[in-house]
Amino acid sequence: QLEEFAKNFLNKVKNRDVFFLFGEIGVGKTTFVKYFINEFQKINNLPLTEITSPTFSLLNEYQVKDMRIKHYDLFRINKKVDTYNLDIFEKDNKLITLIEWPKLIADNQDIKSIDLTFSYLNDLNNRSVSINFN
Repeated sequence: QLEEFAKNFLNKVKNRDVFFLFGEIGVGKTTFVKYFINEFQKINNLPLTEITSPTFSLLNEYQVKDMRIKHYDLFRINKKVDTYNLDIFEKDNKLITLIEWPKLIADNQDIKSIDLTFSYLNDLNNRSVSINFN
């Protein structure tokens, strides 16, 4: 169902959108990003690439035709100051940004984000996603 959600969600994405992905470890944030990017590649008739979590590198970047997709994982960042040199809020009309663990930057008043909160329901097999447009 997460794959179908990502596919349907892609239809609503615009250039320069910033997505904050909230949720516990293992709840599906990176899996959503994988489906999202791979679906974007499919509709552009491009080969699918392996999508992995940038937990240690902090950023994975993907080029899909003329669109760049930046996938950040800020799990290892402890201080807001450590995010300043990452150029997270780059102004580019051909860019989509997905940020896992955005709590240190979520209060940035200049950024309009789409918040996706991934949650476990009654057991670890059932999950939900809520969407909030800021």
